[in-house]
Parts: sequence; C-alpha cells; structure tokens
Amino acid sequence: MSDLQTQIPVTVLTGYLGSGKTTLLNRILSENHGRRYAVIVNEFGEIGIDNDLIVESDEEIYEMNNGCVCCTVRGDLIRVVEGLMRRPGRFDAIVVETTGLADPAPVAQTFFMDDDVRSKTKLDAVVALVDAKHLPLRLKDSREAEDQIAFADVVVVNKTDLVSEEELAAVEATIRAINPSAKIHRTQRAGLDLENVLDRGAFDLKRALDNDPHFLEHEDEDHGHEHHDHDHDHAHHHHAAPSPLHDVTVQSVSMRAGELDPKKFFPWIEKITQMEGPNILRLKGIIAFKDDAERYVVQGVHMIIEGDHQRPWKDGEARESRLVFIGRELDRERLERTFQACQA
Repeated sequence: MSDLQTQIPVTVLTGYLGSGKTTLLNRILSENHGRRYAVIVNEFGEIGIDNDLIVESDEEIYEMNNGCVCCTVRGDLIRVVEGLMRRPGRFDAIVVETTGLADPAPVAQTFFMDDDVRSKTKLDAVVALVDAKHLPLRLKDSREAEDQIAFADVVVVNKTDLVSEEELAAVEATIRAINPSAKIHRTQRAGLDLENVLDRGAFDLKRALDNDPHFLEHEDEDHGHEHHDHDHDHAHHHHAAPSPLHDVTVQSVSMRAGELDPKKFFPWIEKITQMEGPNILRLKGIIAFKDDAERYVVQGVHMIIEGDHQRPWKDGEARESRLVFIGRELDRERLERTFQACQA
C-alpha cells in the first residue's frame, strides 16, 4: 500500500482561537470545489457546522452535501484516520485541525510514527493561521504561538483589513524572523484559494523544491533576528525590512557545504537530533553526497528524521549541501563546525 499514488495528503491546520480556522474549515466543507476532503476537528473545536449542509451522520462522521466529510477526534487520532480510510470512495485529502493551544508537532509526528497510517497517508503541509491584529500580543504571552509559526510550511496572515500597512509589515517581519522559509499569504476572512493551503506538497520537500528552486536558500547572516523577505511570490512587498515586533526565541540556522560523506553525515545528524531534539522544531535540507548522482532530501520534526533521494543532479547544477534548522537555543557555532566536518 505504500505506493505514493495511494497515499492521501494530510494538511495540519494550526492557529489560535479567533485566527479564522473555523471560517476556513467551513469553506472547505461547504464550497463547491469539486474535491472530497475529510476534515478532522478535535473535540474542543466547536466548528459549528451548518445543519443544512449535513447529508447523513454516524456518531462521529458527518457527510456534507459537497461530498466532504467532517469528524471529531475524541481520543486517538490514529483510530479516526483508520476509520476514515475504511470508508468506500475515500477522499482526495485530509485536513486535521489542532486545538488553538496545541503544538502541531505531535500531530505531525503521528503521520510519521504509525506504520499503518504512514503507508496510507503522507503529511503534506503544516498551515498556520495568524490574526494580524492580535499576533503581537499572542507572541508576548505564548510560546505555542511562536511554535505554530516555526512549524508551518504556509502561514496565512488573516484579518489584514484590521491593521495598517506598517503593522502588517512588522507582523510579516516577525513571521520571517521565526521562520524564514514559510510561504506567507495575506487574507481577509480566510479568503484565499484553497490550492494555497491544501495539497501543497510543501512538507514533501521534493515537490516544494521542484516548484521553487530557491526554497531553503534564505540567508541569515544576521543571526536569526531580522530576515529580509526572500519570498519569491511577493516581490512587490520589498520594503526596507521592518524590525520584528519583539525578540523571538525561535531562531533559524542555515548552513551550506560542498559534497558530504554519507558515513560522516548520517551518524552526525542522528546524534544532533538525539541530543538537540526537543530544541529542534523543524529541519530541512538538500544534501549532495560524494559519488551519488541524486540529490538527497532530509527533513525532521524534533527527534524524528527521514530522508530520501529526490532526483538526479542536473547538468551545471552546483552540487552543494544546504541544511536549515529552526529551533530554540541552537548552538550555531557547533552546528556549523560539525556540519562542515561531514564534508567528503
């Protein structure tokens, strides 16, 4: 069953109460988009589904008249996913909503850890909704708000109509400082094309890299505090980079090297993730191994790490290795020194 064609993409949706998650979920469940999504909300998620949209329900799963289904997690996420998988007709994709307070890591890890779930699903992207007006406050009083952004592949800055252009620029600078490689979308009332958040192939680095060769190339000479906007979708937003709203505790360390020796690299990354695991929120990289004709793509969440060959190196493509760590209290000097020591 592990044929990639049969793996259903999973989107993990995070964001504080009031950030617009319910609006987005209701759009997925009611709009005529022609795709079948299964939306899993946690039991605290009062999604408030419009009863007129529900066709039939068993105790946990509601079928909507646009072909999507909605169910609640009352216990084990794996059990719910397995229940969905047994339904005839299946779905095009699954969306899992986390509680407003939740750290998305355990949800993301579920899709790596359980063999059965892993053979049938593929984590596609972590999407964080943020409320442009209240984000500064949230970041002051909550480490989780920062973690949600640090984990995200896509950040949807919602309620942009409630802030000035300057405030919005400061919010985006803060998001960049926490996570230099996320795609940022500005919205009002969560009004963005669903293709921007669903089936993105963003967590799946292979597709992200094919879609945007500059993914992972965000420089951070300035030690993780002011990242200039390198988001190639938003060339028209280049201002003098505004300062982030406050000192963020999450930093990113981007490293590059030439060709690496796999006998040095694998033990090194294993050791780093075991020692630093709790501090590493995400890591992503493209590695050039000596005498290897294919690019190797690696990514991880805390201590869980996985890698795979992606595609052959192209003629004229620089065979270099790039690795980005996003986390807290990372020892930049040691990471860089030990990474360089893996060179062939």
